[in-house]
Amino acid sequence: MRSAAVEQTVHPTEAIDSSLPPRQRILIAARDLFYRFGIQGVGVETIAETAGTNKMTLYRHFESKELLVAEYLSGLAAEGERFWDDLDRQYPGDALAQINAWMDEICNQKSRWRDGGCALVNAAIQISDPDHPGRRVIEQTKRKHRERLTALCLASGLSEPQMLADQLFLLVEGSRVFQRSLGPDGCACDLRALFARILASHEPLAVAAP
Repeated sequence: MRSAAVEQTVHPTEAIDSSLPPRQRILIAARDLFYRFGIQGVGVETIAETAGTNKMTLYRHFESKELLVAEYLSGLAAEGERFWDDLDRQYPGDALAQINAWMDEICNQKSRWRDGGCALVNAAIQISDPDHPGRRVIEQTKRKHRERLTALCLASGLSEPQMLADQLFLLVEGSRVFQRSLGPDGCACDLRALFARILASHEPLAVAAP
């Protein structure tokens, strides 16, 4: 059964190209609606209608709403992996430049998320069942992101790289939760200043004389 509030207010932020295959249209609609109204606030009938199809077609491509949610989250995870790969291509062999570029993107995202926050954080808050397929996607994605950041910190030439990775990861993830609970102007709003202070506290490792 659809939420009455969703029925009254749902409309796509932009028209979905009707020439796209049904599965792609469903994922586009789900991504928009899940982000704006929450995973629990949108039913499959609303998603199907927004995608210009029907529940039968939706269930032909996704056996359950849970699997649709997992596929939606997998798409977000793939975008995150492409971002890390892009950093590696843009700044090959320069771990510190990649860390700085990563933080620049986090700050840019924060300005774009003023209304809704981070989609993965939102989903993590909404999905409490540890056996939900979407929950597993979130946990795997966050673990991979932490591993990528840790590898960069280890290669950065800064002192206590493992501690640095933990601090930066907690800074970003914590700021996302703060933004969700306190709004964009909460106590974690000046990420750049906090980031700079953390980096400054990790002096470059001394290079041994030949």
